[in-house]
Amino acid sequence: MSDFDMKALEGKIEKSKSMLKEDLSTVRAGRANAALVDKVMVEYYGTPTPLKALANISVPEPRTLLISPFDPKSIPEIEKGINIANIGINPVNDGKVVRLQIPQVTEERRKELTKVVKKMGEDTKVAVRNLRRDANDKVKKMEKAGDFTEDDSKKTLEDIQKLIDKAVKDIDSIVADKEKEIMEV
Repeated sequence: MSDFDMKALEGKIEKSKSMLKEDLSTVRAGRANAALVDKVMVEYYGTPTPLKALANISVPEPRTLLISPFDPKSIPEIEKGINIANIGINPVNDGKVVRLQIPQVTEERRKELTKVVKKMGEDTKVAVRNLRRDANDKVKKMEKAGDFTEDDSKKTLEDIQKLIDKAVKDIDSIVADKEKEIMEV
């Protein structure tokens, strides 16, 4: 009867949601979070290397990120990598570790950040709706080709819509959680 792959659609939706979570983790909310330096690359012996491969990253205090390199000689490169990554925080080193003091976020900046977060959520919803459109088109083509009866087609389209509605609800929830985190003082 049907060879429409609902699992593949679910997989693409999950991938969209996890990309959103990953993108949101890099939005600074005034609280230290190791994900803030996830995308920092460090030139280590001539090779661009992810910071998390060169050091332990911990959060000893709510607004401090502590980077303890496995090789203390790499501290200058780590500082340089953080500055190049342009995360808006100047690294401070004491010869053994690098500290990032997360500045307090102003009310105005928090409102700007919530707008950025909302836009990321909207972009993800657009991507999910595009997945729906592609899936619906495929089902309609299958019905035209005789692979689906009209009833099967209708049922599959309803299932796709249910999946998309749930995904949009999940995205809204992810965005709301991040907004709440940003607005916390």
